[in-house]
Amino acid sequence: MPLFIILLGIIFPRAVIALLWFFTNWFNGLYSGFVFPLIGFIFAPYTFLWYSAVGNWYGGKWEWFQLAILVLALVADIATFSKKSS
Repeated sequence: MPLFIILLGIIFPRAVIALLWFFTNWFNGLYSGFVFPLIGFIFAPYTFLWYSAVGNWYGGKWEWFQLAILVLALVADIATFSKKSS
């Protein structure tokens, strides 16, 4: 089941964020308010999901692997906003 949610998060990140927000306590204690989660939901869903995953799975400990995936998530978020020029 967790693998299915991870795959679903790659394809539909905003849907997974909404499902996690409404049906789990995944984001509890990671953010002090709702501004950063809202910004992450709108502009950077992959980065938001990975930041939350590091907070939950790795206890918020950032090492080279977590930072490398964060860079990939940022690239994926930026790529969704860029347009292809023909």
